[in-house]
Amino acid sequence: MPERAIVNKHKPWIETSYHGVITENTDVVLLDPPLLALDKDAPTPYAGEICAFNIHGLEAPFEAVVLNGTSGEGQLRARDLVDCELQKEYTFIIQAHDCGSGPRGTAGKKSHKAVVHIQVNDVNEFAPVFREPKYQAAVTEGKIYDSILQVEATDQDCSPQYSQICNYQIITTNTPFAIDRNGNIRNTEKLSYDQEHQYEIQVTAWDCGQKRALHSIPVRIDVKPVCKPGWQGWTKRVDYEPGTGTKQLFPKMHLETCGGPLSSARTTVELLNSHIGKGCDRETYSEKSLQKLCGASSGSTDLLPAPSAATNWTTSLMTDNGKDSDLIFRFDGHQAAKIPDWVVPQSLMDQFTIATWMKHGPSPGLRAEKETLLCNSDKTEMNRHHYSLYVHNCRLVFLLRRDFTQVDTFRPAEFHWKLDQICDKEWHYYVINVEFPVVTLYVDGVTYDPYLVTDDWPIHPSQIDMQLTVGACWQGGEVAKPRFTQYFRGSLSGLTIRPGKIESQKVISCLQACKEGLDINSLESLDKSIKFHFNPAQSILVMEGDDLENVNAAVRKVSYINSRQYPTPGVRHFRISTTVQCFGEDTCIIIPDIEAVVMVLQPSEPRITITGLERQRRPASDFRRPEGVALFQQLHIIRTVTRGDAVAPNTDQRQGLLEEVIHNLDYCDILVLGEELRPDQESLQLPRRILLGKHLDATNSTSGMSIYGVDSMVNYEDVIREVRYYNWRPEHLTQKRFRLTCSELNGRYTSNEFKLEVIILQSSEVTEHISRTVAPPQHMKIVHYTSMVDELYPEHSSGVPSAATMVIVMCITTLVVVVVLGIYHIHLTHQQEVKLSETIKKEDGTCDNSVLSITVNPMENLQDPQFAEEEASEEEDEDDDDGEEDDDVTSAESDDSEQEVDVHLPRMQGIKRLKWDKTTISY
Repeated sequence: MPERAIVNKHKPWIETSYHGVITENTDVVLLDPPLLALDKDAPTPYAGEICAFNIHGLEAPFEAVVLNGTSGEGQLRARDLVDCELQKEYTFIIQAHDCGSGPRGTAGKKSHKAVVHIQVNDVNEFAPVFREPKYQAAVTEGKIYDSILQVEATDQDCSPQYSQICNYQIITTNTPFAIDRNGNIRNTEKLSYDQEHQYEIQVTAWDCGQKRALHSIPVRIDVKPVCKPGWQGWTKRVDYEPGTGTKQLFPKMHLETCGGPLSSARTTVELLNSHIGKGCDRETYSEKSLQKLCGASSGSTDLLPAPSAATNWTTSLMTDNGKDSDLIFRFDGHQAAKIPDWVVPQSLMDQFTIATWMKHGPSPGLRAEKETLLCNSDKTEMNRHHYSLYVHNCRLVFLLRRDFTQVDTFRPAEFHWKLDQICDKEWHYYVINVEFPVVTLYVDGVTYDPYLVTDDWPIHPSQIDMQLTVGACWQGGEVAKPRFTQYFRGSLSGLTIRPGKIESQKVISCLQACKEGLDINSLESLDKSIKFHFNPAQSILVMEGDDLENVNAAVRKVSYINSRQYPTPGVRHFRISTTVQCFGEDTCIIIPDIEAVVMVLQPSEPRITITGLERQRRPASDFRRPEGVALFQQLHIIRTVTRGDAVAPNTDQRQGLLEEVIHNLDYCDILVLGEELRPDQESLQLPRRILLGKHLDATNSTSGMSIYGVDSMVNYEDVIREVRYYNWRPEHLTQKRFRLTCSELNGRYTSNEFKLEVIILQSSEVTEHISRTVAPPQHMKIVHYTSMVDELYPEHSSGVPSAATMVIVMCITTLVVVVVLGIYHIHLTHQQEVKLSETIKKEDGTCDNSVLSITVNPMENLQDPQFAEEEASEEEDEDDDDGEEDDDVTSAESDDSEQEVDVHLPRMQGIKRLKWDKTTISY
């Protein structure tokens, strides 16, 4: 036994890989090379003989048998019939075993593992089958089609030879149609609707093994009379009522294709509104109000404001104010403006923002000329440009030269952008954010990096002042006569500069956002197969789909929307262009473009009305108080709507309240009438806390106060009620007059001029006013009170006064006496305070901020309307001033109930015990 074990020294040897082929439905595999195992121990019995071939693989349906153990010849067979349609290839491992020490292979050795790859050859057992049981198409008479429709058949055989369809055939004879190898059916002659409305032909197919389809399929072709493809069911004009949200443009429109089968349709809807405002309907609030509304950083300076006494540098420029209060400046190559030195710092920091609206086109014959929008250059002696923004050959260039004090190396100085928008004669919003050395340009909210940046040396420091100009560049040196040069040709609006800060993309998008555009009504109901895309301004909508009905439904949902409360009225043109594709063709029919208009109707004109107390009488000492005098505490701002010639006020309280919440103002101006404020002794002031949480800001001057920002009427009321007037020396002043006006949409709608007169009462006038206000008239009789009691207590009225009535009359008479005595006491106290105040002024020259305040005569709260009317008629002969004072007093009268009398009487009886402390009595 040990000797035999030593005899089997070698393992069998086989090839490392085999490739085989088997035809489906057979079991013999043809291997290349043949299956043969060799053993170097041959011809030693058993050790040199091959006993078996083993297969290793996941359920491989094959087996290997030994044909001759001595020669090592074997054969690979399929255990079952293989099917090419189920599996085309097999890969597994085979290994040979020798017989070792006995016929059963005891102690035998294994060869190395070889890879076997088997390919199953196909048999043409399946016939072609058409994908559809029948086909249908329609054609228009009088046309020759390259392809009317395409039929398609498939074959289940696994190999390309037998599974591909090599030929189609029309088996119906004498038909004016032909079919190619791809299944495209075409007509061979022009068809006539009068001769034949419909054709039905039979089509069969062959695979590449020349096996014919078992069943032919019918193809029906309808002939239609000539029609004109295009959009139908649309109207030339669509009226849009402001404030109604979205308006469907094509609610009944559909695309007529004249029966042509479409594989896809692409429709573009374009809103042509470049003639409205600055390219579309945008908010026309002032630049400062818009920036506040969009959350822009503070500190922005408007370089092209409306001409006024304070901003007179734009007076000589040409303006176009005819477009919904948009302030647009037009430059024709001969206008420019010098910006005063106090408007913008001469040297900008490393961070700043320049923004402007620009409309510019190419200038024929002047392509080499620079056109300057903004330029900061030497005012005299030299001609150095410190920073400038200009257009050159339809390229936008920003120049920024740093000083040696800021940097002393070769640094970026010129930034160039080449964009189509610069010379397309349309409005665009340009923002340049500078974070030196990085400069970023935004055009209509889209970021653009400069395509070219050139470096330069910093500017040498000098004592030469700089001149900031708009519309051209100032050349103050190196010429015989200083002059403007490099004039701009185009239109500008809203040119601002903000030193020290840059704007975010969110704010920039808000500042240039359009308030009108295209929309899709009920977007959630749009079919999922429809692809659509808006441009950023929502003026172009592209819709695409492969189903005509879905495309029609999608186009019917296209709407126009204008979110402005008061949009610019007038015409908006829109255009619809459509391209379609047919099966097998690039284009099959041409859909004509259609053009229509949206007519934005005139919005209901709002009327802003300011109401309140138009006259105040205040003691002079009130104006010296730390809290001053609130001018507009009873202010109300209301809105009415004008429709044509009729005025429809908001009579419903809840509706009016809603209008106030949603209706905005953008500024209110308080103007001092007559002599301006003297800063050394008087001022208008507003607590800054009242502006917190609102989109409002305020500026102050000797001529008045301006409150601005886009915010609700309610917030404006709250703020204006807190405006206070201070006067530290009111002794020689008798009155002060103010005028309040408010605006919506940058002056497009303005309020009435509300005028307020503040009468300043000196010491003697205060006493007289108090006496006239509180003392009862001389002609007042007890019978008035008797009648009043009779009305309050009707159950006690009779021909003879009751005891209770007499008691009440006596109480009221006593109360009148007490009130008169109290007033006399007030008068004496006030005279003492006046003398004391004058003494203090003489000693230290300071003002006495204390003030006498009194309580209005409680008796007047008990007057009924009849008594008030009698009193008014009896005092008609008094002078006008007395009448006005009495009116002020009687304005507080009311019809008190019986309970109110019961409440007030004890208070009136207790007046004797009151201490007239000036700090506790309110006016």
